[in-house]
Amino acid sequence: MKTSTTTDAYLVNAYIKGNESALCELITRHKQRIYSFIYSKVFDRDVAEDIFQDTFIKVIKTLKKGGYNEEGKFIPWVMRISHNLVIDYFRKINRMPKFENNTDFNIFSVLSDGSLNAEKKMIKDQVENNVRRLIEELPEDQKKVLIMRVYKEMSFKDISEQTGVSINTALGRMRYALINLRKVIDKHNIVLTN
Repeated sequence: MKTSTTTDAYLVNAYIKGNESALCELITRHKQRIYSFIYSKVFDRDVAEDIFQDTFIKVIKTLKKGGYNEEGKFIPWVMRISHNLVIDYFRKINRMPKFENNTDFNIFSVLSDGSLNAEKKMIKDQVENNVRRLIEELPEDQKKVLIMRVYKEMSFKDISEQTGVSINTALGRMRYALINLRKVIDKHNIVLTN
C-alpha cells in the first residue's frame, strides 16, 4: 500500500498488530501539525519538543493497552492528548497559556489552522458554544476573571485593579477556573472535538 493512500486507521491497526514502522509513519505524517499546535501555546521549542514526545509516549501506551477506540478519529484524539499535556505543563509552572482573542479563538482549541472548511467551522462553532455554556457553570469570581483574561485580553494587573483583589488571587481564580472547567467537561462527558 502506498503511504499517501494508507489511512490513519489502517496504520493504527497495523501498529496494534505489531508493525512498529506504522507508528513511525503516523508520527512523520502528523508531526508538523501537532508540534505547531503545541508550540503555538507554549512558545518554547524545548518545551514543545518535550510535550510532543510525551504526547506520543501516551499514544503508544494507550495503543499497547488496547485503550484506543476512536476509529477514524486518530488526529483529533492525539490533538486532545497534546492539549491536555499543555494544560498540565501550565498547571505545573503555575502560569496560564497565552490565549489569542481572534476569530479562531476558543479555550480548548484544537482547530487552530486558519483554513477551516465548512465542516470544521461548524465543529469549531459548536466547541465555542459548549465552552461558553461550561463557563456559565463556574463560580462567579472565577467566571469573571476568565472572561476578563481570555475574552477581554486584560492583564492580571488590570484584572486585580478592576476586581479589587491581589494579582495572586486573580491568578489563582484563573487557574481554578481552568481546573473547574476541565471537571465540568469530564462530569458532562463532553468531547470538545469531533
